Amino acid sequence: MSEIPTAVEPDEVVEIQLDGVPVDDLEEWLETMLVIREFEESLEPLTMSGNQIPGSVHQASGQEAVAVGVMRALASGDIVASPHRPHHHALAKGMTPRVAMAELWGRATGCAGGRGGTMHLNDFSLGYFGSNGIVGAGLGIAMGAALAAKLRETGQVCVGFFGEGGANTGRTWEFVNFAAVQRLPLIAICENNQYAVETYIGRSAALADSIARRAEGFGLPSVQVDGQDVCAVYRATRAAHELARRGDGPTFIEAVTYRYHGHNTGEIANYREAEEVDHWRLTKDPIERLRRALEAAGILEPGRFDALAENAKDVTADAIRFAEESPVPDPATATTGVTALPFDPRGPASP
Repeated sequence: MSEIPTAVEPDEVVEIQLDGVPVDDLEEWLETMLVIREFEESLEPLTMSGNQIPGSVHQASGQEAVAVGVMRALASGDIVASPHRPHHHALAKGMTPRVAMAELWGRATGCAGGRGGTMHLNDFSLGYFGSNGIVGAGLGIAMGAALAAKLRETGQVCVGFFGEGGANTGRTWEFVNFAAVQRLPLIAICENNQYAVETYIGRSAALADSIARRAEGFGLPSVQVDGQDVCAVYRATRAAHELARRGDGPTFIEAVTYRYHGHNTGEIANYREAEEVDHWRLTKDPIERLRRALEAAGILEPGRFDALAENAKDVTADAIRFAEESPVPDPATATTGVTALPFDPRGPASP
């Protein structure tokens, strides 16, 4: 097994501490994490079939605690932007599984009318400014939204997600630096799942044990948290949110997490050992850790977890049926939304 940078001891099962979180909401957090997991687990056979979801997708199984912990610390009007692995963010922000799944299928009922697909989910009515395939660009979109929020004095806080691979791009640190200089209401979330495509973080970064340490040099609060602990993610994001709302500028949060699947569906992940994946599943799985904490605290009644898990399967099956039965986009609308002005195939009018 390769050496894994982690926020906890590698052989220790660390239990979740429920202090500092809205305890009455924790069952809903668990329910959302279960729906995300079931949604993500359904995607590989749908893409590999060749006639359902076109292309491939980037699954986030194992990273549910980051999405839910962050989103539950935000206000409803706050803004979020994502990278190319976005389904868990979109679902945690409020996009329905039906709408998300339909977009993955390229159907007209999807959030982008079937035009964007897996890497271009969006819903501006939810404050979800979307995902894109440019590494690190989601943070730039969130930074721009944060600048607008400050200038307009809306009180909104903006969150930009990116991966540890994005932390090795220059644009990421330009965004962090600008936000720090301008004291923008921005929370930069580095979702460190250990591998940028197939490159292990220890082989691509000199400070592999802490990306947050790099951010400290830009003069903003920076913290590394256990990304498999939804409560730890919530507490860190809530503290960052309070700083931003007070006008005290941005915060950098590195959430150490792990993806169970390959970089994308269909990938043969021979760059890591099966024992490494099993280690994370058995000792750090975010859903199981939250389940144990809620059962120990008497919050989750006996049998309730199984009922929530079964409901997640039903919700996902319903989303798949909805996508399958939805129409494909009308070819006559191919140019809709492509340009700001109506498209005229004859070209611009003569003066």
